[in-house]
Amino acid sequence: MAIKKVKRKGKAREAKIESKDQRWHCRNRISLVFGSNELEELETYIYGEHSLEFKMVKFHQAKSKAIEEILDNCIDEHYRGHVTEIHCVLTEDGRTAIVEDNGIGFPLSKIKEVYSEFRTGSKFRDEATDKNGFLYRTLGQNGLGAAATCLTSDTFKVTVRHYNSKKEQTYTFIDGALKVKKTSQKSFTGHSGVRVEFVLSEEVYKDNVIDEDLLRKRIIDLAYNNPGLAFYFNGEKYLFKNGLYELAQMIHPDKSSSFGHDKYVYDATTVKGKKAKGRIDISLSFVIDKSSESRERMISFVNSSPTFDGGFHHDRIKRTFINYVKDKLERLAKRQKLNIVDNDILTGLTFIMGITMPNPRFESQTKRKLVRDKQLDNVLENFMTKYMVRFMKQNQNFLESILERAQTRHRFQELKDASKHGKKQRKQRVEKLLDANERKKRELCTLFICEGDSAIGGLRSARNKLYQGGIALKGKPMNVAQASIKDILENQEFSDIMASIGLTIGQPAELSKLRYSQIVFLADSDVDGGHINTLLTNFFFTFWPELFEGGVIQIAKAPLFEIILDKGEKIFAETDKELEKFRKKHKKIVEIQRNKGLGEMSPEAFKHVLSREIFTKITVEDMETAKGMLSVCFGKDSTPRKELLMDHSPESVRPMVRTTEVSTGGRSRSRPMVSVGMERESKSVKKKKIVKKSGKKVTKKKAGKKKVTKKKITKKKVSKKKVTKKKASKK
Repeated sequence: MAIKKVKRKGKAREAKIESKDQRWHCRNRISLVFGSNELEELETYIYGEHSLEFKMVKFHQAKSKAIEEILDNCIDEHYRGHVTEIHCVLTEDGRTAIVEDNGIGFPLSKIKEVYSEFRTGSKFRDEATDKNGFLYRTLGQNGLGAAATCLTSDTFKVTVRHYNSKKEQTYTFIDGALKVKKTSQKSFTGHSGVRVEFVLSEEVYKDNVIDEDLLRKRIIDLAYNNPGLAFYFNGEKYLFKNGLYELAQMIHPDKSSSFGHDKYVYDATTVKGKKAKGRIDISLSFVIDKSSESRERMISFVNSSPTFDGGFHHDRIKRTFINYVKDKLERLAKRQKLNIVDNDILTGLTFIMGITMPNPRFESQTKRKLVRDKQLDNVLENFMTKYMVRFMKQNQNFLESILERAQTRHRFQELKDASKHGKKQRKQRVEKLLDANERKKRELCTLFICEGDSAIGGLRSARNKLYQGGIALKGKPMNVAQASIKDILENQEFSDIMASIGLTIGQPAELSKLRYSQIVFLADSDVDGGHINTLLTNFFFTFWPELFEGGVIQIAKAPLFEIILDKGEKIFAETDKELEKFRKKHKKIVEIQRNKGLGEMSPEAFKHVLSREIFTKITVEDMETAKGMLSVCFGKDSTPRKELLMDHSPESVRPMVRTTEVSTGGRSRSRPMVSVGMERESKSVKKKKIVKKSGKKVTKKKAGKKKVTKKKITKKKVSKKKVTKKKASKK
């Protein structure tokens, strides 16, 4: 199809064609060579005197690159085996930088071209090899960097001491090489090499002050990347032996780990078909901070140049690492019904990677991002395969932390779902709830969580209907430490309790908005009752520890004995000791009834319990200690629990909770720990079934098989004679 003719009115204005020299182009289009010429923020690290700090810094890409190009030339000479020391000085005003090495220099006739003409250098031949037949590893490949720095400087003074000719000469380039001065060639004494002193152009960079911290960072990074090469910055020496692993140790000495360091040799063919050998050195270290919730960090260098924007090597290393870890944990994750995602593995992890290779290819002159290389691809795969197994064996704790993080994330998601479920649940009517009738002043209301439906029957007739409510448990409640959030939500009893009080899993309890200001456990005074109380404590503490800080969670102790005096008066005793005290004080006891459970309590006993001013308040002295103790008592790992049960010292359980008698009248007295205290008391009660007025005790062995706990013991029948097993059975 032919292009259509366009009708235009009048004479068209033509574009003005200009031709600019490289100086103008470099100074006015500096971003094409050195990157952004604006101040930006960069997340990196800064070295302190003996530490390293990650933070956001103000970073000027173009200005930093202009200085790095001079340093990179020194590194290239080091790769060729000529440089052992590099000195850098920054003046106090931050405007003049000096870089000097002890290399061999280059022919003096090429000084002006090297520093004022683009496409001038010694590293264009990618097929060049050293005396051993290995391809050279270099940073400078385009012949642009040093010339661009000179063309964007107000003054640029170069002194070259050429090793082979034993001559030195100095060139001074002024105002971006508009003016050039030179000295005559002369012999020198001392070391050979190149010395560059320059002041960047304020016109080009707007602010020509060089950041001392960032320049020091670059010097130290170069020292870490080149073990054995000595660097000096303003008189401070930096020399390392173990390379980037020492950088990992600088980040955190106790959390650093060397993954591996290796050299790979491969056969290569140059552009001209000549056979050569290539060598790639790769080093990888980690800093593993299991307590951190920060996303992963990648610190990487290719031929000593920092690859801030990553690239192929980042993606390859990270993906291989993630896939291997997932395969390693696949079976355990399935068993625990967990889905491990990338962030579970990478969170808190810092990669420190260094690669030295022939002819690396970057996306631009800034060298911030590496592009794919076939040989490097193969090397990275072999490297990761070789060292992953060893790394995992040495870092089993790391695998455990990944599972813990996956569990936490899974639990968090469950809590979010539980929060949604709880909002719907609040609107539902709880059929098993015996609710308090008070509607406005709910802060005056108390909810009794009772053991069994029979206890609710006694509670119904004895309670203060306006302020007291109750809900019954069916057997022992669930151990929430070994259950999923989904299982807990599907548990009808816990769902009813939460709906009755106004609690939602995943949301903190707001005490002023609860339907009951006091939650009182009312269970049998035996071992099972103690277990129920501790399981309920575990439930409330796991999801709403703030209830314990507010004094909401309490325990009502049911009387173990009902004592009828001769005038029909009834008194109650909670323990054997209290019963003994009553026996000594009251001589005319007609009947003693031992209650095996709440279902056997008389209405008077229920009224006695519910009308008491004092309940046992559960307080927590140390949240972390209590959390750890509950984990021991209810967690999946049974070993700590066995050790606790074998330890009979009270100190082994004392840190968990402290129970205190609290009352509206302000009276208070200390009491023992709820679960342990109840268990010990119940064991003693089992041994003493009947206590008589005379003071003689009928043990379980004497009483035989027949239960006599509810029988009346009159003064005439018991007298002072011993009750034998035979007589007891006939009775």
